[in-house]
Amino acid sequence: MIQTQYTSFNEIDRDLKVLKLQRQIEEEKVKLAIHNTKEELYPTNILSGLAPLIQKVAITLIAKKILKKLD
Repeated sequence: MIQTQYTSFNEIDRDLKVLKLQRQIEEEKVKLAIHNTKEELYPTNILSGLAPLIQKVAITLIAKKILKKLD
């Protein structure tokens, strides 16, 4: 960490305000990341990601049944 030499209390107060704002920004980023993760792990979102795979499996099974009936 770089040490800064201050010449007034106003400089210290300014840097403290900047650090406080940076901390608040980082806290909001963490909250947003948690919110996004919760949304991604919601069951409907997980199932929507699996939908194309389920469709392919279902089409394959139906096609096999149809081909067996035709033989």
